[in-house]
Amino acid sequence: MEKTDEYEFFEHTGDAKFRAYGSTIEERFTNAALAMFSLIVATKDIKPAQEKEVEVEGSDIKQLLYNWLEEILFLLDADGFFFNSVKSIEIIQKGRSYILKAVLAGDTFKEDYLVYGSVKAVTYAEMEIEKDYLQVVVDI
Repeated sequence: MEKTDEYEFFEHTGDAKFRAYGSTIEERFTNAALAMFSLIVATKDIKPAQEKEVEVEGSDIKQLLYNWLEEILFLLDADGFFFNSVKSIEIIQKGRSYILKAVLAGDTFKEDYLVYGSVKAVTYAEMEIEKDYLQVVVDI
């Protein structure tokens, strides 16, 4: 079970469960993305060679988190984009819904990047959004 200041993993049958920490919601969303992607590849080894702009919406904060993580998986599947870091992130509340705008740094797949495995999908199972952490379960 891996733990950093940004995130930690918990035992979960057939899936991966983690908590992402941060003093702001943006920091927690950033660390959730890092935690999820660390299941796929060593994110610190990825060169920040290019940037991708991301914008997702959610009817509530849980749906926003789900859509954010799914968008990062989509960039991997569609473009072979290996996420390294979040250059900027902003979460805006519009009425009852939310919009997230971010700039991601990373690189396209290279043979010298060590791939650990894959994340099939983000789930709503056991998803929690608390004041100091958020919790996510992903299907691996």
